[in-house]
Amino acid sequence: MYKPVNLTDDVFYVGVNDRRTHLFENMWPIDRGVAYNSYVINDEKVALIDSVEIGQVEKYLKKIKAIIGDKDIDYLIVNHMEPDHGGSIDIIKKMYPNIQIVGNKKTLPMLEGYFGINDNTILVKEGDTLSLGKHTLNFYMVPMVHWPETMVTYESTEKILFSADAFGTFGTLDGGIFDDEFDFEYYRDEMRRYYSNIVGKYGSPVQKALEKLGGLDIKMIASTHGPIWRNYISEVIGMYDRWSKYDTEEGVVVAYASMYGNTEEMAEAVARELAENGIKHIRVHDVSKSHASFVISDIFKYKGLILASPTYCNELHPNMESLTTKLVHMGVQKHYLGILGSFSWAGAAVKKLTAIGEELKWEIVGESVEEKHALKADKYEACLQLGKAMADRLKADRE
Repeated sequence: MYKPVNLTDDVFYVGVNDRRTHLFENMWPIDRGVAYNSYVINDEKVALIDSVEIGQVEKYLKKIKAIIGDKDIDYLIVNHMEPDHGGSIDIIKKMYPNIQIVGNKKTLPMLEGYFGINDNTILVKEGDTLSLGKHTLNFYMVPMVHWPETMVTYESTEKILFSADAFGTFGTLDGGIFDDEFDFEYYRDEMRRYYSNIVGKYGSPVQKALEKLGGLDIKMIASTHGPIWRNYISEVIGMYDRWSKYDTEEGVVVAYASMYGNTEEMAEAVARELAENGIKHIRVHDVSKSHASFVISDIFKYKGLILASPTYCNELHPNMESLTTKLVHMGVQKHYLGILGSFSWAGAAVKKLTAIGEELKWEIVGESVEEKHALKADKYEACLQLGKAMADRLKADRE
């Protein structure tokens, strides 16, 4: 009953939408849901490219049947073993017992570890090919984009890159499946939030993957999440190139923690001074309300960062500590940092934020400001000076 979605005459989209899950990887809010994409090549040999999350398997199998009918699936290509793509592998193998599962030397141990599958497998390595008849699959390893076993599959006849998680995005496919069937801007921020939080730690592997794949003639990118790219290919590759180099735009993220509003006042003062000094893009986040994934996404976009925290039990406020731990874990690079802190009897926040900036090799801008008790006139003025110093540092890059 499902109307086929053709990438080409013999290549089909059989993905599903998930609008029920609240947290992707049980961490990242997905208010706009997420798509799990899979593809069928219906040739002399039938190949299934990746699978879907187990909760969507019934609908998924119906979509496959709508295309191939009673034919067998000859090959399951496993580009990525993460359970949101590999979750249905065991059921597919039971449905198609003669299927051969194709993966690399790091895929196959995971296949056995997750499902106990160790038979009817095909080991492929860099540059290997697999003929389906009219279509030929070429395999390229892209380790740590973003798991060690990740590979991509290039179909050289139709010039389609099945890219695993690379070039994916949060958000369901709401009718439009191809990028020329909807407003691209609707997905831009969610693509950055997906990249920064899921792939962001692995900038160097992404650069190596882009270099490796740069010589391919790509007419379509079919990721495991989000739209199929056929019109914005150069743009989405360019976005990955910039993000994986930690290139940023002029702007400032002001991320603060505040228990009773005193640290918030300091952050607000800096934000206002930034605006008065010509900075147009300012994003203010209360880290106790804004989920870290949105803060991190903005940090990946903008060069300047103001971190503000009260001292809490001689440490950072726990929610600020959580954010900065993520930033250190990701190894986020190339930022300008301004620091604010407050305390009631013993100050530690400024010292700890300074250490984080130094660990990440960020340039610390201006004089850090630390206030005891409520914000007073001299420290208010110091906050304004910090805002101006950050604005001046950003504007100097225009020259």
